[in-house]
Amino acid sequence: MKIDGHIHSPYCPHGTKDTFYQYINRAIELGYDQITFTEHAPLPEGFEDPVPDKDSGMKKEYLKGYLRDLEELKKEFQNKITIKSGLEIDYIEGYEEETKQFLDTYGPLLDDSLLSVHFLLKDGTYDCLDFSSGNFEKMIEVYGSVDSIHQTYYTTVLKSVTADLGNYKPNRIGHITLADKFKKDFPPKGSFQKKIDEILKEVAKRGMELDYNGAGFFKKGCGVSYPPPAVARQAMQMGIPLVYGSDAHQAKDLNQGRDLMNL
Repeated sequence: MKIDGHIHSPYCPHGTKDTFYQYINRAIELGYDQITFTEHAPLPEGFEDPVPDKDSGMKKEYLKGYLRDLEELKKEFQNKITIKSGLEIDYIEGYEEETKQFLDTYGPLLDDSLLSVHFLLKDGTYDCLDFSSGNFEKMIEVYGSVDSIHQTYYTTVLKSVTADLGNYKPNRIGHITLADKFKKDFPPKGSFQKKIDEILKEVAKRGMELDYNGAGFFKKGCGVSYPPPAVARQAMQMGIPLVYGSDAHQAKDLNQGRDLMNL
């Protein structure tokens, strides 16, 4: 069965306004049997989005409309493609309880979801890891080195895997090597394989899945999937299910990287 488990939507505040119909019809053209829309969830109550336009997540007032639209589309396309309602939930260190409360409320309305790390905490300040190359360069000054950013990222991903977020915690971890997004511009000196090993061990122990994300191939500072092939093979050998995700923020990005991946 051909699946894309990570797709954004017209509700994405930093994406395009491509309609649900554009995404769905393109997925049908590409031969997909099942797709999950995983829009960026509203950020936790009390968390201040560190990006300039404050557009990392959907506004909470749009959430009901998003879910309602998807319920209608599921029925409309039920004989052509399976559509799942999902969200990409941010794991934000220090906001576990707020995230749990959100999931307790909205989790029952979701078919499928991702848990991803985009925000890192250092000395009481949050930064968006993947916002831009320029922002990453500023983070290097704060963190002291590229390697320190990577180390913090993997430590935070591990916390996301082990965190108690309640009964509706997403079962799939998003783009576990997102710290590589700017690696060509800012190459780390060390290896983070030990941390990755630890993450995979905890993912396997909990029966969780990994987002096998094709977007990295088309980020000029990266050029490879999240996770890269060697880590994907390692996960498969450990019995961890990999679910392809295009991470499309526009309809034309559906299927991106898939032909280059071990699927």
